[in-house]
Amino acid sequence: MRSLMAIERLGMVRSGGSRILPRFILSSAISALFVLPAAAQTALPGIVITNPSPVDQAPVTTESSTPVQVPPTFSALIIADESFVPVTVVTEQDVLATQGATITDTLQDRPGITGTTFAGGANRPIIRGLDNGRVRVQENGVSTHDVSTLSEDHAIPIDPNAVRQIEVIRGPATLRFGSQAIGGVVAVETDRIPTSVPRNGFTAEVKGGYSSVDDGADGSFATTMGAQGFVIHADGFVRSADDYDTPRGKQFNTFVDSDGFALGFSLVGRNGFVGVSYTEFNSLYGIPGEEAAEKQPRIELQQKKVQAKGELRVGDFGIDTLRFWFGTTDYTHDEVIFEDGEGDIVGTRFNNLETEARVELQHTAIETSLGRLKGALGVQASERRTTGFGVAEPVDGLLDPAQTRSIAGFLFEELQVSPNLRLQAAGRVERTTVDGRGITDFSDVNNPIFFDGERSFTPVSGSVGALLDMPMGLTASLTLQHTERAPEAQELYSKGVHEATETFEIGNPLLDTEEANSIELGLKKSEGRFRFDSALFYTRFEGFIFKQLTGVGCGETLADCGVEDELDQIVFQQRKATFHGLEIAAQLDVAPVWNGIWGIDGQYDFVRARFEGDNVPRIPPHRLGGGIYYRDTNWFARLGVLHAFDQDDVNAESDEEETPGYTLINAELSYTDTFAGGALGSDTQFTFGVRGENLGDEEVLNHASFKRRDEVLLPGASVKVFGKIKLN
Repeated sequence: MRSLMAIERLGMVRSGGSRILPRFILSSAISALFVLPAAAQTALPGIVITNPSPVDQAPVTTESSTPVQVPPTFSALIIADESFVPVTVVTEQDVLATQGATITDTLQDRPGITGTTFAGGANRPIIRGLDNGRVRVQENGVSTHDVSTLSEDHAIPIDPNAVRQIEVIRGPATLRFGSQAIGGVVAVETDRIPTSVPRNGFTAEVKGGYSSVDDGADGSFATTMGAQGFVIHADGFVRSADDYDTPRGKQFNTFVDSDGFALGFSLVGRNGFVGVSYTEFNSLYGIPGEEAAEKQPRIELQQKKVQAKGELRVGDFGIDTLRFWFGTTDYTHDEVIFEDGEGDIVGTRFNNLETEARVELQHTAIETSLGRLKGALGVQASERRTTGFGVAEPVDGLLDPAQTRSIAGFLFEELQVSPNLRLQAAGRVERTTVDGRGITDFSDVNNPIFFDGERSFTPVSGSVGALLDMPMGLTASLTLQHTERAPEAQELYSKGVHEATETFEIGNPLLDTEEANSIELGLKKSEGRFRFDSALFYTRFEGFIFKQLTGVGCGETLADCGVEDELDQIVFQQRKATFHGLEIAAQLDVAPVWNGIWGIDGQYDFVRARFEGDNVPRIPPHRLGGGIYYRDTNWFARLGVLHAFDQDDVNAESDEEETPGYTLINAELSYTDTFAGGALGSDTQFTFGVRGENLGDEEVLNHASFKRRDEVLLPGASVKVFGKIKLN
């Protein structure tokens, strides 16, 4: 049953707070855009990967520019690069071929990355066992401004069809985006803010797919037009999937229906660009679980978002490049359940009004007695107002209005000591204030003690690293990092019902700053027939914040805790914790065959996380995999296996259950070609393919999920047919 009661729609996007982006930045960029002399483009130190994205190095071209022909790139695993820490790169081709409605579906089989897999429409990335507030997800350099960090059932409002590339960044580079990114940054790049004028003044594409496991279909279009430095972009998508199949039958209430569109406009000149975009995202998806058949829980969300970004190459006054990013968002979602005699009712409604801005200044390289020094400094500010309140009465709302304000300064410097040795240092100082209402003592559920006020934190983070180029194309790296994170609003002030997860969550307004000290060793080889990327890491947390299942049952109010058992009680706690692990990915081009080359690849990853005397709950298991592939100019084929071992390192305090292992068999075959001289003088590129996932129809239970282990199976055997046609 998908019909919903009439729900008030959102109005126009509101700023939700003070003006953060100084007007002079935008006006100066526009006035200088077509005036200043062109300067050589220089990458930010230690951040830009092999194929830089606009977040780090925006490619700017004009109609007269000579196009660079880049062959299709297929990445079965990690692409080794020159950064100080592993950067997982996922291409548009990878996303197009993967079954699923979320960006995490494409990421979760990569070394070091899994997903929460809470629902068909909600799957948040977990990096090295860290999730929610420790993993930042952003689009075009700005946070997604949703409420997915509050709970695993909340969706990330980015559809895979809008993605051009995804980068998962770990280590020092994350300090550029926020102290909340201890685990890493999932950076999604789209073309919604154009950074260049199309070669022939026009590009257009359509793409889509069909998956057998859920009778799912998706389709999208995108077009970009421009001339004389003016560029306009438009795109839209629609997606629909029924409940998916598992080896035990249908997994009820896993349907997804979503749609959205975006409009963008940019001014592009010889020395930079400035652009703005408007995006809408709508989704309705079910929440599977024990009570799915009875209550049919589902989430209806809508997000309206305005983003802007720009780059100005100054090349004078000691300034190489000036960049800015800005975003403001109005987000809401309703958690709907079915009640006998009442029909569909809204149990909890979440609202989020958020604004964020970041400005970076990259200075010109300086020749010192120790070597060439280059770097960047910047300022970032944000304001967020979040509410999760109970609509049905009597229900204790999860989160009273909570306001979070933050301002930070950051610095990156890289010193080229010798042709083979680079040193890097990064730092960030942040001031965060969180205002809200929570519970400090609920030992007497009928007379709890409340905290009503403001908590302020000053996280200070820093890192140093060294990267050494060695013989045989090897590169070794060592990174030391100290990171501090302020507790988020939900960790401090939660105090009520969360319908979709069937939990009663209680925050702790007295939480301290979370601190982490990390060391990471890396060894990689990015060129030649044999390529690999490996990382060994160790992190010690002081005051690690986590959700603890107490074993107490609750009703819809705090007074019902210990009396009723409809909901599971969760409290936020802090403990010392250690995380250590290993990630390896490798590829070997064995020999030429037919028109291309065939090879083999392999991967292994694990993370071990412990408190003092117990295990950290919901940690992913060891995984080992490999495959055989073929690629040439047109064809790509791969057959692979990924085995997850039994996970028996469980948290005894919360009676966490062990999870059996599983083996996934995946296969893909695709064909890409280009025809010159097509419509409007453009080249026509097309890609068609088929991909099979879990072809052995294994029963897959995700140990990292917050759902009970035997409650929700992941999709069974699936075949997806996909395609794309693009005019360049």
